[in-house]
Amino acid sequence: MTSQPPGVHRPQWPYCEKRCSYCNFNKYIPRNLDELRMKNCLIQEAKTLIQLSKVQRITSVFFGGGTPSLASPLTISGILDTVSQCAHLAEGIEVTLEANPASADALRLSEFQKAGVNRLSIGIQSFDNAELKLLGRNHTACDAFGTLEEAKKLFPGRTSIDLIFGLPGQTVASWIQGLEKALAVCDDHISLYQLTLERGTSLFKQVHQGFLPTTNVDIVSEMYECARHVLQNSGFHQYEVSNFSKNGAFSTHNLSYWQGSQYIGIGPGAHGRFVVRGDGKNHREARIQTLEPDVWMKEVLAFGHGTRKRTPLRELDILEEVLMLGLRMDIGITHQHWLQFAPYLSLWDVFGEAEEVQELAEHGLLILDDRGLRCSWKGLAVLDSLLLILLKQLQQAWMDWRPQSTTY
Repeated sequence: MTSQPPGVHRPQWPYCEKRCSYCNFNKYIPRNLDELRMKNCLIQEAKTLIQLSKVQRITSVFFGGGTPSLASPLTISGILDTVSQCAHLAEGIEVTLEANPASADALRLSEFQKAGVNRLSIGIQSFDNAELKLLGRNHTACDAFGTLEEAKKLFPGRTSIDLIFGLPGQTVASWIQGLEKALAVCDDHISLYQLTLERGTSLFKQVHQGFLPTTNVDIVSEMYECARHVLQNSGFHQYEVSNFSKNGAFSTHNLSYWQGSQYIGIGPGAHGRFVVRGDGKNHREARIQTLEPDVWMKEVLAFGHGTRKRTPLRELDILEEVLMLGLRMDIGITHQHWLQFAPYLSLWDVFGEAEEVQELAEHGLLILDDRGLRCSWKGLAVLDSLLLILLKQLQQAWMDWRPQSTTY
């Protein structure tokens, strides 16, 4: 019997001080929060799901949210202690905490470090006060600079910031000006995210009612391209569509996710991917935890976990995920990695003879060679359009092959 592959752990803290104008994530404003109860439930679910997944080795832990920097450092340390008791923690394990400047002063960051956090991801979003107000953030540019400086002292080489572009009324010049402000103080890791107007959010309503201008698609594309060049010229390496690192400060957690590792999501609304053993075969399933915190806690206390939905993934589902996630990285998908999921249908079998794929290669957007399949630097900028073609080709190759048995 082969050993289980390593996993990554993704605790979810669902609470925020306020809801930002662009956010439609599973977030809640705490009212009389019983943090001890929440902590105990997170610990219990961690125990249960690690046992169910049969993961024996954890390679990274990522505290996401919500705003996990609102949690007590004792909650964070309690979860980490539990994980270490239930599975072996890999040497040099990366433990990331998402933080907002308004809830991450120097003392609190120091306490998180003592609790076991060794990497910080700061949701700065912008260094412009007018843009922060538009986004509904509850921190100022001054707060952002202060938090970043303290984080760099406590987590040298392991501090990341998030920035958002494509805001209503934002210009290419103002975006690049803000990015250059970030580069003056951040020399580790930067994540760039295009603003998506999500239905049901305040920002969506303001734009669609005409109170705010719509953002031109071509301008947004120019923002992204200009940012890539600015970061490249500043010594940053783009290792994924949205992520840029300097001096090797990439996120090992995110790399594991994009490479299709199984991951254990705990907490309200958390998502996970399990590799379930049975009948001598490995099967992969998607898991979603109950969204509403109070209901989730009741389920954890009753059953040991709050998994609301389990969906077995077909082989084609898995290959589509491997393709979509793997091509987000600059290294793409190696032949060896692909064969772990499809030992019967190689990358050459799927894409080698396809005319549309060959055209993408001729246009300098895609590369298929002895290393594997990957986007060029130019191709990463238009990945979504490439995936439309590649997924269609994968589905066609799968239909032509028509496997007779499921082996993964």
